[in-house]
Amino acid sequence: MREAGVLMPIASLPSKYGIGAFSKSAYDFVDWLVEAGQRYWQVLPLGPTGYGDSPYQSFSTFAGNPYFIDLEELIRLGYLSYDQCEGYDFGDNPRYIDYEKIYNARYHVLKTAYYQSHILDDEDFRLFVDKQKEWLQDYALYMVIKDLNDGKAWNQWERPLKERQSETMASIREHYSEEIGFYEFQQYLFHQQWMKLKNYANEKGIQIIGDIPIYVAFDSSDAWASPELFEFSEKLMPYCVAGCPPDSFSSTGQLWGNPLYDWKEHKRTHYTWWLKRLNHCFKWYDMVRIDHFRGFDEFYSIPNGDQTAENGSWKKGPGYDIFKQINESLVNAKVIAEDLGYLTETVVELLRQTGYPGMKVLQFAFDSREASDYLPHNYTQNCVVYTGTHDNDTVKGWYRAICPEDKALCNDYLNIQPEDEENIHWHMIRAALSSVAKLAVIPIQDYLGLGSEARINTPSTLGNNWHWRLYSNELDSNLAQRVEHMTKLYGR
Repeated sequence: MREAGVLMPIASLPSKYGIGAFSKSAYDFVDWLVEAGQRYWQVLPLGPTGYGDSPYQSFSTFAGNPYFIDLEELIRLGYLSYDQCEGYDFGDNPRYIDYEKIYNARYHVLKTAYYQSHILDDEDFRLFVDKQKEWLQDYALYMVIKDLNDGKAWNQWERPLKERQSETMASIREHYSEEIGFYEFQQYLFHQQWMKLKNYANEKGIQIIGDIPIYVAFDSSDAWASPELFEFSEKLMPYCVAGCPPDSFSSTGQLWGNPLYDWKEHKRTHYTWWLKRLNHCFKWYDMVRIDHFRGFDEFYSIPNGDQTAENGSWKKGPGYDIFKQINESLVNAKVIAEDLGYLTETVVELLRQTGYPGMKVLQFAFDSREASDYLPHNYTQNCVVYTGTHDNDTVKGWYRAICPEDKALCNDYLNIQPEDEENIHWHMIRAALSSVAKLAVIPIQDYLGLGSEARINTPSTLGNNWHWRLYSNELDSNLAQRVEHMTKLYGR
């Protein structure tokens, strides 16, 4: 079955309080997807973000981002008043998120809601806390201790806290139970609101594609609570960290800094942590895109403390062994493998063994220096095609920046005349939808024909990423009808 969907981050939805949320605009977006003939909504990771605001560097792989909690719903529940929400500055630019203002306001207003909700007496809340305790206890405790240490990462805490010494942990739980309850409250609200939105989407025929990073952040409850699962020294510091080697895009490579997994320990425990992680994901999402799929075959290991990725080396990952376990435990799990970049024969073989569809990005197709597997005539059905991802520029921004030779190839391949270059985004969308790929996902910015000002992320840069937002009036019926026509035209 040929299908189509749209890539749209939750944070980029329009909303009244500075950042996209599980508010009315999210439900309106689902309705627009239905009108546009779509079947999928792809989102970015939903975890709580740390410094740099990247959804790929989260304080927990199991927790949800409290920024996405709909404050208007809390007003309706009586947890907040309208005046209390209006008393905070969430930023006044409807196009871009001001994360500093969101950080300074959001937790204060949520804490007010916590105290006014009397949630500790709510049976549904208590049941949620008990059901999710395996990860929630560690996460809430971690965040409270982090607050007590002025936001410092856990490796900078005093030894009893860093090492989770039992008497110290018991003391924190006893003396800071109210603060722990606040973080449990945030996760309860997130879960209730997200599942309500997901159910609404599913009832309308829209499936949710989630996104999980292969690695967790070092500054996370995951690394703190389960150090045995990572390549840590006796002093609980990484021997090596994750990244990518130098290539044509970066002469010094990419230094991500995430801790690397101790795959021997994961194998010894039959990948139990991974199974719990994915099982949790498949409650949130209908399909999951696993980021950096190559890392399961081979992962790039950089000595901790290096300032660049130049001195790293490739190490062997778990290979098919982990996916055999996943497929046996999570029957019919729908997975997309992010297999972008240089692929070795062993990665290609691993992808074949799993049966997962890989990814094709049209912006990577038009390299005049060499033949490309990303050109549509080279696709097989078992793939997912994108005009671009969250890490790419928009189609218009990309097209304006490419060299003349690449632009000439693009124009020749897509049959674009000079007078029609302004519609490059529609030509690229048509190429994606008309391809044999069983699923085509288009970023919402490309349907809108926006330029580089609407780019979500520029890898290896800080400061201007994850900020873009949709205006409340940008998605109308005229656009929906055009999208629906093209989707239907190509049998999706």
